[in-house]
This record gives sequence, C-alpha cells and structure tokens, in this order.
Amino acid sequence: MIKNKCCLDGLKDMASQSIDLILTSPPYNMNLRIRNGKYCSRQITKELTTKYTNFSDNLNMDDYFDFNDRVIAECLRVSSLVFYNVQFLTGNKPALFKLIGKYADKIKEVIVWDKINAQPAIGELVLNSQFEVILIFENDCPESRKFNNAQFKRGKLSNVWAIKRGKKYVKGHGAVFPIELAYKVIENFTKKGHKVCDPFAGSGTTGVACKYLQRNFIGFEIDKNYALEANQRIKNAQSGWNDE
Repeated sequence: MIKNKCCLDGLKDMASQSIDLILTSPPYNMNLRIRNGKYCSRQITKELTTKYTNFSDNLNMDDYFDFNDRVIAECLRVSSLVFYNVQFLTGNKPALFKLIGKYADKIKEVIVWDKINAQPAIGELVLNSQFEVILIFENDCPESRKFNNAQFKRGKLSNVWAIKRGKKYVKGHGAVFPIELAYKVIENFTKKGHKVCDPFAGSGTTGVACKYLQRNFIGFEIDKNYALEANQRIKNAQSGWNDE
C-alpha cells in the first residue's frame, strides 16, 4: 500500500528497525542547472529534464543535501538495510558527494546500474549518461562486504547490473526505475514475508515487485494522483513474475 504523504512524515510514523529493507530513489534535482557559472532553475516550461507533473525538482544545493540527509537518517532508523538509487547530475553532484562522505561509515556496497544504452547529452561537450548507482547503507556491519541475510550464492551476483531503463506507467511521472531492478534487489536481499518500504514510491514499481515476490510492502508518495494510480497498478499485479 502507498500512503499519500511526504516520505519524512511517513517514516517518522514508523517504529525503529520495523522494516527489513528499504529500496528507493529520491528526486535527482534535475532542473537545477548552471548558467554563467551560477546555479539557476530551468523549471519555467516543460523540458526534457522535467520528470514530474507537480514537483519542481530544483532545490538549491544546500537544501537538496539537507533533505536527503534527513531521509537517509530516517531510513537507517527504520531499517538496517537501505538501497538508495541516485544519478550524478549537475543539479546534485556536490550534495551527493557530500552525503557519501557523511555516511561513509554506513556505506556497505555500491552497485552500478548499467542502463546499456547511454542517454544522449542535452548540451554540447557533455558525456552521455549510461549508468546510475545504488548506494547500499547498513547499520549492522557496514565495514564488511558480506550480506549476512542475502539469498544469492557465492560468485553468482555482480555489483554491476546491466538492465534497460524502465517503462512509464503513471502519466506525468518520468522518473521510473525498471521492474527488473526492483525485482533483483528484493529477490536477492529479502525473504518471503519480509517487509519492504519505498519512501519515494512514485509509480509503484517497488510495490509491484513485492507483490510478485510475496513480500509485504508500504510506500509513501507526496503526489495524490501518482499514489492513486500506483496503488491501482500494485492491486492489478499478480504474485509471481510477470514482465509487464
């Protein structure tokens, strides 16, 4: 189930260590750009970088850092294992690198999501973007790379995942990770009946993967229309794998 509320409000209502795994992807601050050497917002009209209908995605860098800092802290209070999918962009790089530094003693592993085909750069002299990363935070023993409760066998799972981009399922929501990505995380790092949370539930992909794999799911989504459509998508999903 996805609740229509801010993720920070939703997480604060949850008991400490009540969730087995958190899988989420925060907004990337894609509409904060640099012009004449200074940060500025490009959120004036709908652009290629616009991923949400009712969210400007253009916080100043300090506010973006503070927001993600609060979210990560709450995630680690609620769950010992957190998968945090991000992409390094003009509008977030300093904040993300600063967050990695602050939580260096909680980062257990980094997964590179290779999207196979590079996204063409919008601007001149900019590298095409082909990958994102999943920062894995852990409370229990982040110094070790061993996942004590993982479901994969030795030598069978790499930290580079080649998975194509996700489909769009909810109108106006363009920031979607693929069902294959959510499925892979949940299948390999949780057990049947475990509780999974997605604080930025969006179009409900994490919830659908949980339905396929018979995990319990709770999510939060600040946009009412996204939450309604995502809940319907999860309701329509069946247990067992079904490539939508």
